[in-house]
Amino acid sequence: MWTLIGPPVAMAVLAATWGRDLEPALSLAVALALIGAALAAVHHADVVARRISEPFGSLLLAVTVTVIQVGLIVALMISGGPSTASLARDTVFAAVMITLNGIVGLSLFIGAGRRGFALFNAKGTGAALATVASLITLALVLPTFTSSPPKPEFSPSQLAFAAMASLLLYGMFALTQTGSHRHFFPPAVAENPPTEIGQSPRQPTAAMAGLSLTLLVVALGAVVGLAKVGAPAVEGAVRDAALSQSLVGVVIALLVLVPNTLTAVRAAQRNQVQASLNLALGSAMASIGLTIPAVAVASIWMDGPLLLGLGPTQLVLLALTVVVAILTVVPGRATRLHGELHLALLTAYVVLCIHPYPGSEVPI
Repeated sequence: MWTLIGPPVAMAVLAATWGRDLEPALSLAVALALIGAALAAVHHADVVARRISEPFGSLLLAVTVTVIQVGLIVALMISGGPSTASLARDTVFAAVMITLNGIVGLSLFIGAGRRGFALFNAKGTGAALATVASLITLALVLPTFTSSPPKPEFSPSQLAFAAMASLLLYGMFALTQTGSHRHFFPPAVAENPPTEIGQSPRQPTAAMAGLSLTLLVVALGAVVGLAKVGAPAVEGAVRDAALSQSLVGVVIALLVLVPNTLTAVRAAQRNQVQASLNLALGSAMASIGLTIPAVAVASIWMDGPLLLGLGPTQLVLLALTVVVAILTVVPGRATRLHGELHLALLTAYVVLCIHPYPGSEVPI
């Protein structure tokens, strides 16, 4: 029931707080409405996704969370000024680490639990992983090594190329996933039916899907608006707590990816590991392929630089993550050990965000 009333209530909170200075009580109301709207948006996206089936369902869920993520990033960057120059980088990298290590790790660990191994389609998963690796290299690795500006940022022409390349790569993969090579992305074998732990949910009717689509649009609008309203309060809380700016990116990524993580875990419990991997890699891909172009356009109206280049510690973790992911995907089956390796890498990333090594951050 809350998913039906959540989006309209969030819109009401947005209308009541727009243009006002937020007191603590109003800040709490905005935060609760924002979280509720984000969770409701992903729920309704899941309803529509089950109606249109794989791989369109995973694609819709990934795009939904990315719209929420972009709204939060742009709102915080516009209100925060130069101090948030690296927020887009931190959020996108956090989303990649959470999806490639957190969602993938949990899915493999749970999916391999009952049979000793998890089966998936190596062709489709490998293509998705290759696209993610290409996107993150073009968008977040190259700026560290470009020599035009003194900081880890693109020149205007380089940023325009990175934005167009990211959008083009994501679009090409989406066409591949839903078009001529759609058969790469369903489950690898037919002998992997849903388990008794949780049967596949009943497909929604057309009326239910239509209602969810309407509420999805309302919820997304509320999320973007509430992010704009609450941005100054978030920046103030970060300053008062003397937290690293990179943690703000982690919080944003966690907020938008928690519902997708739960969806992927439920799919893994039903032995639908391929759906979990489609969702994880699709979320990582959309996070880069849609966020970077959106932030690049928004940077026209922002004060200060847009820092996208990763620091040394982040580069090491990214390289290790990609290598482990390749070794996981190539055989087309994985054990619990593979899931544990990915979860260990996620743990290392979180620890280093909270307690970074001296000199490991790229200066702003």
